[in-house]
Amino acid sequence: MYRTLVFFLTALATAAHAAPAIQSATKLAFADANTLFVADWKGARIYALPVTAPAKTAGKPYNLKDVQGPVAKALGVQPSALRFEDLAVQPGSEVAYVSVTVQGAKGKASPAIVSIDAAGKVQRVDLGKAASSAAITDAPAADRNFWRDVPQQTLTVTDMRFYQNKLYVAGLSNRNFASTLRVYDYPFSGKAQATTIEMYHPVHNQVETRAPIRSMTVMTIGGEPSLVAAYTCTPLVVIPLKDLKDGAHIAAKTVGEMGWGSAPNGLVSFKQGDSEYALLVNSSRSADLLTAAELNAGAAAPGLNTPIEVPAKPYSGVKALMTPMSAVMRLDNLNEQQLLALRREDASGQMQLVSVLKGAYLRLSDFVNEYDFSDYRYPEGDRYRDFHKFARGLEGYPELAR
Repeated sequence: MYRTLVFFLTALATAAHAAPAIQSATKLAFADANTLFVADWKGARIYALPVTAPAKTAGKPYNLKDVQGPVAKALGVQPSALRFEDLAVQPGSEVAYVSVTVQGAKGKASPAIVSIDAAGKVQRVDLGKAASSAAITDAPAADRNFWRDVPQQTLTVTDMRFYQNKLYVAGLSNRNFASTLRVYDYPFSGKAQATTIEMYHPVHNQVETRAPIRSMTVMTIGGEPSLVAAYTCTPLVVIPLKDLKDGAHIAAKTVGEMGWGSAPNGLVSFKQGDSEYALLVNSSRSADLLTAAELNAGAAAPGLNTPIEVPAKPYSGVKALMTPMSAVMRLDNLNEQQLLALRREDASGQMQLVSVLKGAYLRLSDFVNEYDFSDYRYPEGDRYRDFHKFARGLEGYPELAR
């Protein structure tokens, strides 16, 4: 009897100190090759999950035309049960990590994260091995919804970025000014510093304090490490990191209006040659490629503060180059030459995980045109021949790289 009692009390004590279970897995971000941050809106926590980096980088492009089937097989569910949430590439390894929600019986949903390499090998990540976690103490109330059945809590975390031992977390809070940026020191040491954000939205012609940042990246703008961030419908803002202080309320500078009626699906920054770029992919239109020089000029200007004419003049402020990546759901840097895109193919509906060349921002195999006929011959000095040869091999068609 005594031993039974001791065992029972020990079990209770162990359970009391055990890490809470991950209830949902949505946004992802890497701190380094061995630490993956996972946002859990149901549990109102951010988890640091240890992961293993492979011994060496495979160095191969992704040409996975259907990842939904292999992911479902790895998780032991039907492909139709999967809702894809986010994508993050493990630094240095070129291995993709994808978070999904698995829809079960009677509306019950469970989280999962898988790693996927360029060969298509899918492995389930053990969510029970979180090294540490931090609470989100100001999450939206559980009884608040958008459109009847979209809980506000699903937007507790809308994006995450790690920079110089700090994790920057955008999303909604329960504050009067709901749009919030939380900053956690890592290793986690306690409560986040929280800054509420307002910005001027040229399409809506109003100062907005509720709608959260949807996608962001860290760049040096005006000599200061800054968040370049995009909102729905689609104002682009710049926020110096030094302005993010606990309890502060700041006005983000709106440097661009990128077009109405679309939501950001991802924002990444990268260098090519001597230039730095930001690439914003959108839910309902082509992607926007912005130079650091253009963003610097926008940040040095007073900022947008007047409405635009919709639909006649949908753009204002910083100028972007249209890039043909409208089908992309999530995006990350794969390496110096390639992006990695999680996207859904229009005709089949299959979820794909594919490489996209920086500088080109398209995949030749998405199209059929004059160049693709077997009797086509490139004229002498054709500007596209060498690129076509390289891209066809990269996209998995070496026999067509003639």
